[in-house]
Formats: sequence, structure tokens, C-alpha cells
Amino acid sequence: METLLLNSEDVHHNTSMAELIPAIEQAFAAYENGNAKMPAKSYIDLPKYSGDFRSMPAYLDTGEWDAAGIKWVNVHTDNEEQFDLPTVMGTMIYSEPENAFPLSIMDGTELTMQRTGAAAAVATDHLAVEDASSMGIVGAGVQAYTQLEAISEIRDIEEVVVSDLDEARVNEFIDTFSDRFTVRSGTPRDAGHCDVLSTVTPVRSPILGPEDVGEHTHINAMGADAEGKHEIEDDVLLNAKLVIDDHAQCTHSGEINVPWANGVLDDDDLYGEIGQIVVGDRAGRTDDDGVTVFDSTGLAIQDVAAAHVVYEHANERDNGTNFDLLGLA
Repeated sequence: METLLLNSEDVHHNTSMAELIPAIEQAFAAYENGNAKMPAKSYIDLPKYSGDFRSMPAYLDTGEWDAAGIKWVNVHTDNEEQFDLPTVMGTMIYSEPENAFPLSIMDGTELTMQRTGAAAAVATDHLAVEDASSMGIVGAGVQAYTQLEAISEIRDIEEVVVSDLDEARVNEFIDTFSDRFTVRSGTPRDAGHCDVLSTVTPVRSPILGPEDVGEHTHINAMGADAEGKHEIEDDVLLNAKLVIDDHAQCTHSGEINVPWANGVLDDDDLYGEIGQIVVGDRAGRTDDDGVTVFDSTGLAIQDVAAAHVVYEHANERDNGTNFDLLGLA
């Protein structure tokens, strides 16, 4: 047996949102039903290098397939300026659960972008109004692209409003999608009054208040991934139907981490976890709902589910590079 090496292009080529979104939904269901193992994300802080490492292992059994793996990912804020490297890089090891053979080593950065978009699509499908046709995006970085790609799979998005302080990034985003959507630049408030809003910024001071959000907007809060990050004002969170992906991660480093630490939010303010909605233990959007918020920190089960999709297709298509990692060939 050989291990399949998949670079970022291979991962992108073998990730179909139409298949990835249901795979991520299956992962949420497996986790909720107790058919997944996901130890807490561990952090190695490296203040000397203005960065950190994070390890994310998981195993899940959907009933149709099972999979295991671990993602090793970093966040080094000085990388671009000092080393001409991305701030975030990830490596995914995808293993055969039955015998632990390393089936694939693949780029975890592209994998993360794709599965994060798919997770937002799952939440949007359950929490946004059925006839949602407009989408706002605050933050025009790389994640903005997969947010739109994924969410447009499950809602008929026609109009897109993108907001970012970097005009060049906004223009690049508009150029990329102008042949498929009506795309324009706008303020965070313009974006926030769309049917669906995804926030994908690293800010630590909220940029969206109650007046910046529509009465029935569904918000995917995707930017907060570390303590102190906070995109949305507390009053929005307090008055919304607030759904999280994982209690431990969200209270530690998700959108709710700051108001949680300050005692502004507690368990009574949380509607539930996305897995509870996926399996039907909690209702998704109802006619009585106003603003809904999905606090997404990104779970290791999502990486494993995405790696499963990528690996299966790469094998079918003879993509990637096989090599004898263990010297068994």
C-alpha cells in the first residue's frame, strides 16, 4: 500500500460542494448521535514567533462510512511580511480507521477553506429564510469565496454585497463572481441587511450592531477562531436565535468567547448546537424567528469528513502522487 500525497490544487479539484455539504451535515449528525470522537483542539502558543500551532484529531462513523484523521494547523501573523508565507497553513493526515494506515497526506489549508464554507451552508440551509436571494459578506479574503460558493449551492443567491477595507480585494472578488451574480461593494450595514450574512474577519472590536442587521437575516459568524476575537456586538447575539457548533470551542475561541468571558452570555442564551438541529432534536428556522446566528469555530470532524470526500475522488480520478511512506512497497 502507498500513501497518496495531495497538494492544494488536488484538494480543490476533488472537492465538490454538492457532495461536501451533505458530508459535513453527516459529520454534525454523527457527532450529535455519539458516533464520533473528537478530543478538544489543543494549542501550542508561540509568542516568540507571533504564532501558534493547533492539533485537531477526530474519528466519525456516519453509518455509511467511517473515517479518521488529524489536522496540524498554524496561525503566524507575521508570516506574510517576514517570510512571504501564508498566515495560516495546514496539513491533514487521513488514515484508515481499521488498521491506521496513512491513506493520504493532503493540504489542510484548502481543505479548511472548503469545509468551512460547507459548514456555513449547512447552517444556512437550516436557519435562513427559504427564499433567501441576497448574501452579504464582510471580509473579502480567501474564505469569502468559499462562503459564496457553498451557500449558493443551497439557496438561490442572486445579489451579493461585499464589504472590506481593502478596495483591491473587493474588486478582485467582484471580478471573480460578476458573471454569476449581481455583485457590488458596500458597507458592513449594506451587507448585514441581506438575507444571509457571512462575517469572515479577524477583528477584536465588533463591526456589526443591531442597526446593521436585517430583521430576518441569518448570520454565519466565521471569523472568530481565537480568544479575544469578536465581530458582532453583544446585543445582536443576545436577541438572536444563537446556534453554536461546539460548546467548548465556541466559549473558548468562537464569536461568543468575549461576551461569555465577560458574563454577558451564558447557557440560557444559547439555542443549541447545529448537530441538534441537523438530527431533528431542535427546530431550525421557524416563522417566529428574527435574526439567527451560527457561531462556527470549525471542528475536526469537518476536516475528516472533507478529507474523506477528497480522498475518494482523488483515488477514482488517479489524482495526486503515490509514495511509499512506510517503506512497505
